[in-house]
Amino acid sequence: MGARRSAAVRAAGVLSLLGGAMLAAQTPNAPDLVLHNARIYTVNANHDIASALAIAGDRIAIVGSDAEVLRLKAPSTRLVDLRGATVVPGLHDAHGHVVGLGASMQNLDLRHTRSYEEVVGLVRRRVAAARPGEWILGRAWDQNDWATTDFPVHDLLSAVSPRNPVYLTRVDGHAALVNRRAMEIGGLSRGTRDPDGGRLIRTASGDPTGVLVDTAQLLVSAHIPATPSSQLEEQILLADREASRLGLTTVHDAGASPDVVEAYIRLVSQRRIETRLYVMLRGSLAELTPAFERGPVTDVVNHHLAVRAIKIVADGALGSRGAALLEPYADAPDQNGLLTTAPGEVYAQTLAASRAGFQTAVHAIGDRANRLVLDVFERVQRDVPGARALRMRIEHAQILDAIDIPRLARLGVIASMQPTHATSDMAWAVTRVGDARIAQGAYAWRAMLDSGVVIAAGSDFPVEEADPMLGLYAAITRQDAGGNPPAGWTPSQRMSRQEALDAFTRGAAYASHAESLTGSLEAGKLADLVVLSKDVMRVPAREILTTTVRQTMVGGKVVYERPGP
Repeated sequence: MGARRSAAVRAAGVLSLLGGAMLAAQTPNAPDLVLHNARIYTVNANHDIASALAIAGDRIAIVGSDAEVLRLKAPSTRLVDLRGATVVPGLHDAHGHVVGLGASMQNLDLRHTRSYEEVVGLVRRRVAAARPGEWILGRAWDQNDWATTDFPVHDLLSAVSPRNPVYLTRVDGHAALVNRRAMEIGGLSRGTRDPDGGRLIRTASGDPTGVLVDTAQLLVSAHIPATPSSQLEEQILLADREASRLGLTTVHDAGASPDVVEAYIRLVSQRRIETRLYVMLRGSLAELTPAFERGPVTDVVNHHLAVRAIKIVADGALGSRGAALLEPYADAPDQNGLLTTAPGEVYAQTLAASRAGFQTAVHAIGDRANRLVLDVFERVQRDVPGARALRMRIEHAQILDAIDIPRLARLGVIASMQPTHATSDMAWAVTRVGDARIAQGAYAWRAMLDSGVVIAAGSDFPVEEADPMLGLYAAITRQDAGGNPPAGWTPSQRMSRQEALDAFTRGAAYASHAESLTGSLEAGKLADLVVLSKDVMRVPAREILTTTVRQTMVGGKVVYERPGP
């Protein structure tokens, strides 16, 4: 009898709690804002589609039908009729370089150059307006886009810039072209040895051509004057505004130095940054140790800044033949790529980060680098209880041996991938690694998803353009903007539209330990959302490329609104 009575009391208590919860759900505080008459892709677990949502403060109060939501309005509630517009959760870029984006908006933009001569012409014009001795900086040249795809030689560049050092970063950030004056400052000559993890491209006689790959860039870049703090802040704010314009409400900054983190803290504390930032620290183990001793930073100014991850670069990039491969390059049989961080250092940093409660994210592009990283992650997960729960990540994961793909899922490793890398690289990637490696594990989104791997999508801006519409399009078509190839490049690896949207929202939120706050439009979550000009889930795929952001909202605040009607 006592047992039955106890059960009845427990049941009554549960019913009472349920009744209270139902009442609270039916009578929330009056919302500040109601968006209605919309097509809202919630990206919740059921992928529900709603027509209205209400916002109270910086949180979503309710998501549902117009009738369900509008009945909660009060005289103080602002109503916005979206006239059938599409709403998606605030988009995330799971791998970007915030300062790099801002700097690219100040320096020479070489992205769409079609010849070395065009690059030289842009430098000539910049030199004409520069002071003698002033550094000329630029980014995003790609010899694969030129009629002559060999790496350039500095002579033409040096001729137009005799008194100004020039440093031009390749599109992937893993090589640089410098002029004679910059080489003189760096002390480069025929006798300069290739550093560990890098190389100088040389002429047949052994002289440096001016192209520096991976760690060799430091031979010159170390002499570039530090960016003044005022300019650094300006670069961050430029990138912040661009993110809001593009519908990016959260960015994972893939590798920040202490001075950048200090600038973030200042700007976020002054409430001058709208984008939520998830920051990966980068440096040697000695440089990272003070942060490990302080511990992770998980929330600054209502979830606008978290510093709880580190970034390690295991190898170079495919375009500059720096990606570390198990077998030689198909177009350079004497090269296997570069390990830019010694395997022992990768392990030591991952071990220390895991013990300190920091997530580890490792840049790995080639199949050899990816295997090395998985080996390290597996070892650290054995050595550190709870390390798996930190959600280790591989950044890029572009070329994998097929047997290693299931290992990511088995180890709980997140694949942080950039869909536009595939469509940017497809014209020449097969030349680098051959058909077999492309077929078995190159940019293998479908194989990853089918193995149970979580994909967090991004762009790697400014390596690629920051617009997430380009990423969505690439993910579902594997085509360039012209619709080529007609069937898509290795089309079996495409994502569905829902999977692509998930990767730019829920997957990326999970990768930053923020899935309870962002990544979907659900009651209780932060009111981060984007209103789009077109329904990217239903329009012809090519129309995704012309879809623009009408409005971006972060925490219920409009941070961008497209000018015009």
